[in-house]
Amino acid sequence: MNLWLRVFLPFAVGYYLSYFLRNANAVIAPVLSSELSLSPADLGLLTSTYLLVFGAFQIPLGILLDRYGPRRVEAGLLLIAAAGAMLFALGRDLTELALARGLIGLGVSACLMASFKGFLQWFPLEKQASLTGAIMAAGGLGALTASVPLELALPILGWRGAFIVLAMAALAAAAFIFFSLPVQSAAAQAGSLKEQLSSVVEIFRDRRFWRFAPQMALFPGAFMALQGLWAVPWLMNVSGTSRAIAAGHLLAMGLAMLVCNLGVATLATRLSRAGIQPIMLLSGGTGLALFCEGAIILGLGPTLPLWAGFALFVSTGTLAYALLATLFPPALSGRVTTALNLLAFVGAFGLQWGIGLAVGALLAVGLETATAYRTAFGVMFLMQTAAYAWFVLEGRREAA
Repeated sequence: MNLWLRVFLPFAVGYYLSYFLRNANAVIAPVLSSELSLSPADLGLLTSTYLLVFGAFQIPLGILLDRYGPRRVEAGLLLIAAAGAMLFALGRDLTELALARGLIGLGVSACLMASFKGFLQWFPLEKQASLTGAIMAAGGLGALTASVPLELALPILGWRGAFIVLAMAALAAAAFIFFSLPVQSAAAQAGSLKEQLSSVVEIFRDRRFWRFAPQMALFPGAFMALQGLWAVPWLMNVSGTSRAIAAGHLLAMGLAMLVCNLGVATLATRLSRAGIQPIMLLSGGTGLALFCEGAIILGLGPTLPLWAGFALFVSTGTLAYALLATLFPPALSGRVTTALNLLAFVGAFGLQWGIGLAVGALLAVGLETATAYRTAFGVMFLMQTAAYAWFVLEGRREAA
């Protein structure tokens, strides 16, 4: 219990805040668009700047985590997140807001990867899948808070006031992590910088890595792109809902994500003992997520269950971090998980910005708004189908 309080709880607070900051723009997007006269492409670029900087820092982050440990790295970066949130609150135009959003992305870039590194250091291997589910549940709570609760707070705080509160919360989280986590000795460092860089290259050359990478980019990456921005515009422009109802869908997605991760946290070890391995949960969940997304695009059924179902099943994708990390030596865990996370955020950035570009271009050539969104989402769906087929076929090849 002491380890849960000293190690898990600080990481959970950090990841909760990270997810809140990631998704906040989905609720405030209509206000930003109106106040700053942003086009869909502008909005996509602004919001995805977080993802771009976050993803670009993953390889250096993995090296830092393996050399200096999660305590110092995450606490220090959260100070940058606090500065970014404050600058966002004070931003006056697209450029200033995009720069601030990038600082936020840099500042929270370690919140999940540092927890994975810490879990491998302080908890046994058989607990890793459950811990993965538990930390993702903390992120789910952040997603929940960034939906209806944020929508209700906006008339009181305004979007600028909300980000001032988030800046103060980031400072508090940095202090909690720095003073609560056990101090790691220098023995935790993993070789010279040259050796670490060489090992990163070897990870990217490993075929086992590339079984997981495309699926990570196009499923968790897509979920971040949709939950973090495009779900609300889709619901308002294609499904014809109000912003309040769209925020309710975000709440349902956050609840579904939370349910999935709590289920993994509590049942993964038991299911594994019963013969249902985490890789089976990942494969089955991804297939069901693809089905729900296809139904959303085609308009087959009520929107709320489909969006919630998509969130529920796609959330199994986070099992890939623990699954892939166990295929490599523990000393490489920081670099392995951050390399995979890089692909997730490359996918999220590309999809979040790309959907905005596609919708804007299709509108410019005269397509109706709903048709433009369906076309953009349809292209994403085809890419996901190819990635899922590769994942399944590569798994069969490895088992042969």
